[in-house]
Amino acid sequence: MRLIVLALFLTSLSIACSTDHSESAKEDQMAIQAIMDRQEACWNQGDITCFMEGYWPSDSLMYIGSSGITYGYDNALDRYRRNYPDQANMGTLTFRIVTLDRLASDAYHMVGEWKLDREVGNIGGHFTLLFRKIDEVWVIVKDHSSQTSL
Repeated sequence: MRLIVLALFLTSLSIACSTDHSESAKEDQMAIQAIMDRQEACWNQGDITCFMEGYWPSDSLMYIGSSGITYGYDNALDRYRRNYPDQANMGTLTFRIVTLDRLASDAYHMVGEWKLDREVGNIGGHFTLLFRKIDEVWVIVKDHSSQTSL
């Protein structure tokens, strides 16, 4: 009888833990999706500073693009401002998330596509993002973006 009670207890505990993990993962994914939605909205309003709020405000932020690796939040912000100086160059941003995978309780990896519909010519490409939960806030800590022909 003790074994049955113990088995039922352990089964209940296992189910409770997996449900908590599942709920936590769902909340994390929704928070990360909200960051992407906000970035899209900020960009489409021409607000690069607002767009950058999704990134980790640290010198350790890493951005990898066609011109190489850029370290640091301020350098990434300067890069965006230099490459997209006005609304004609910024255009309308659309993200499409391909995968969002949980690596750990405080880390997610995302693969997606981006597209800019612009007056000066449409561009787009792919990205991989590493999100970390730092001080209870999800932020992008690594961004590897590439441009492809449309």
